[in-house]
Amino acid sequence: MKINKKVEEILNKQVNAEFWSAYLYLSMSAWCESQGLKGSANWMRVQFHEETSHALKIQDYVLSRSGEIKLQPINAVETSWNNLLHLFEETYKHECVVTEMINKCYEVALSEKDYATAIMLQWFIDEQTEEESNALEIIDHLKLLGDKGAGIYHLDRSLEKRKFTDETAE
Repeated sequence: MKINKKVEEILNKQVNAEFWSAYLYLSMSAWCESQGLKGSANWMRVQFHEETSHALKIQDYVLSRSGEIKLQPINAVETSWNNLLHLFEETYKHECVVTEMINKCYEVALSEKDYATAIMLQWFIDEQTEEESNALEIIDHLKLLGDKGAGIYHLDRSLEKRKFTDETAE
């Protein structure tokens, strides 16, 4: 069955938001790299890849339901932050906004009785819980460490170990 138009519209907005998120994380990665924080840059680059894969998962879903994808321009993103704690606080705030957007997509799917889309979006709801938790954990560590010194060095080194795995692929 062809996807409902209201659902198609909100999912198109979400595709744009996911690509914007990817662009934001790429900017954050570049900022981290310029600060000598290669591990944090890696963590943000993994986020970039995750957000891109999220956008493509939604796009592929819309197309599989005979819908139309209407890509829109990506707005500019921030390019600098006060320090690493500020960057991760902004990451957390951003993930909370994305959670609200996913929840709105879910609400629209349910109101339109598009249960297939609601089921697909459950994966994103679970993913957002994890995204917020990951950012909060790093914020907690940064608050304990302060913004300079050996603690930051060791945290940055641990963030360097993160690898991208495309969890959207089935």
